[in-house]
Amino acid sequence: MTELLTAAQMRAIETAAIESGSVTGLELMERAGRGVVEAVFEEWPELAKTSHRAVVLCGPGNNGGDGFVVARLLKEWGWEVEVFLYGDPDKLPPDARVNYERWGEMGEVKPLLGNSPIYDPLPDLSVDALFGTGLERPLRGELFEIAKDAMNCRPFWCEVAVDIPSGLHADTGRILGAAFPAELSVTFHRAKLGHYLENGPELCGKVVVKDIGLK
Repeated sequence: MTELLTAAQMRAIETAAIESGSVTGLELMERAGRGVVEAVFEEWPELAKTSHRAVVLCGPGNNGGDGFVVARLLKEWGWEVEVFLYGDPDKLPPDARVNYERWGEMGEVKPLLGNSPIYDPLPDLSVDALFGTGLERPLRGELFEIAKDAMNCRPFWCEVAVDIPSGLHADTGRILGAAFPAELSVTFHRAKLGHYLENGPELCGKVVVKDIGLK
């Protein structure tokens, strides 16, 4: 197994690359989103053959920005894509906001809260781009209930987490209240400790590492 990283180590690597001028945050986000779509089609080749329906859950940070890229790319592939946002779009980080606006030119963004059940009808693909490796606090309230519903509605045809399932601590692998399960977790540059510790193996499914051009 290659080196496993903590969330802080991964952030430091990304920050150093951006500050060096070798890549922009927007470029990294685009590469991450493309990596997710590539991994989905590699894992489930039948999904690349015809159009399908996807539900993409986007969070208030850069993980959500990755989700907007995934949504756009699937839409360009001819899919029916439904996007839900947890949080205020006006408070999105700059790069995530750019991709929120790019998606807004193609489709609607619905607020995640107040729209349960969001998996009715069940999608062919569900994409969890809510929190990624940055989550430190337990999921609470309606978000907690949505995560529980996601676990109770299993199996979807295909479930993919962007970086790591939301609700799973990236360093310890422990569930923070509740977590969104995945059949496939697509992470970037290196796998994280939480993929393989505690509840990680159960919730992450298959872990695929995609190269996004970092050193």
